[in-house]
Amino acid sequence: MDRPVREEEGTPVRVSAGPVTVEGNLALPAAARGIVLFAHGSGSSRFSPRNRYVARMLQEGGLGTLLIDLLTEEEERVDMRTREVRFDIPLLAERLVGAIDWLQEYEATRALRIGLFGSSTGAAAALMAAPRRPDAIGAIVSRGGRPDLAGAALQEVRAPTLLIVGGRDTVVITLNTQALEQLTAEKRLEIVPGATHLFEEPGALEQVAALARDWFQQHLTPS
Repeated sequence: MDRPVREEEGTPVRVSAGPVTVEGNLALPAAARGIVLFAHGSGSSRFSPRNRYVARMLQEGGLGTLLIDLLTEEEERVDMRTREVRFDIPLLAERLVGAIDWLQEYEATRALRIGLFGSSTGAAAALMAAPRRPDAIGAIVSRGGRPDLAGAALQEVRAPTLLIVGGRDTVVITLNTQALEQLTAEKRLEIVPGATHLFEEPGALEQVAALARDWFQQHLTPS
């Protein structure tokens, strides 16, 4: 899965995430207003083209981004055969907590408020991780996510949470609506008309990125 990293995608970093170290790409615009940690969906990686597109729009909006691989190379090889690790939400959440701690210790990001952007199962991991570091997380955005898989952690989330779902992704709309009812923090559900699960329709992903940018700018920027 390795490939050359273009300059605009950020600086390659090695992130301590609990007991393991994972690969990441860190991009920090001048005078960054916050930093957004990405949690990719099942079967994806830090090279997800959709997450990279959203990350570029966030960077243009003055926000830093950190895209990481939630699994080690060995775990990815196992998961390609079994498809089991990608649905281990507690494990993925543990990796995110480690990455949050890394951002708080890394000199260039330690002063920045952290946002979480999760896709598919990564959204559940983000919502499970956030209550474990409530003072660090300023906002959460889910894109086509499975927040229902976060279970009881939904009621413990304190960060303002935006759920974005495609208008034609009917099953996921239902799951997100049910999860929204369990969230007790500031929350909103946005449905992108005509979009399917991966937001591949013209203009759909652009709408997702704009919604995410505005949400993070609102909640991560110091008053």
